[in-house]
Amino acid sequence: MRSRGWAGSTPRTDDEAIDRILNAVDDVVAEHGSAIRLADVARKLGVTRQTVYRYFPNADALLIASAMRAANGFIDQIVDHVSGVEDPVVAIVESVSFGIENLAGDPQLENLLTRRQEGEAPTSLTSDTAVSFCLSVFGRFEVNWRLHGFDAAALAELAEMTLRSVQSLLTDPGPRPRKGIELRRFLAGWLGPAILYPRTASLSTRWDLPRRE
Repeated sequence: MRSRGWAGSTPRTDDEAIDRILNAVDDVVAEHGSAIRLADVARKLGVTRQTVYRYFPNADALLIASAMRAANGFIDQIVDHVSGVEDPVVAIVESVSFGIENLAGDPQLENLLTRRQEGEAPTSLTSDTAVSFCLSVFGRFEVNWRLHGFDAAALAELAEMTLRSVQSLLTDPGPRPRKGIELRRFLAGWLGPAILYPRTASLSTRWDLPRRE
């Protein structure tokens, strides 16, 4: 971790640096709204823009990370919600449903997901930063991902698909938004087979099942 700057008080770890960057983001958003620049955050911290770039590639990544952290310990809430769940389908369906039901109507997140700069697409929840946050949540679940056929690449793809599902259902819930058991049935029907696929593929490869002539 770089040791220069930080207004004379260098973070001891990367985690502390990220936490302080996001605190600065929250302050800048409170003062100036969500149209922030990395330069504003760097100035608040007493560091160069390059220092902030080391942790976050752009302003959207900062806003996504801030929004995900800000929702009243939202990650902890999700982990608590699926505590004791070892089935990957149940864990993902419940966490996505919980996210949609609790984030819908959040003004900061809605503004982030629907705003667009001139000539640009809306902010995506599938940035490297968002995927890393999602993977950190998966890592706290009680699911044995490797047992269910997930290596690092497959788990990253699952994180991406999970985030795409959340973003889609938050930004375009449809004329009759699903909730409760209806939402869970919808997600289980479409996400469930994809979550089960790595396990099925792993077993087929392991046993090298003979092909029919």
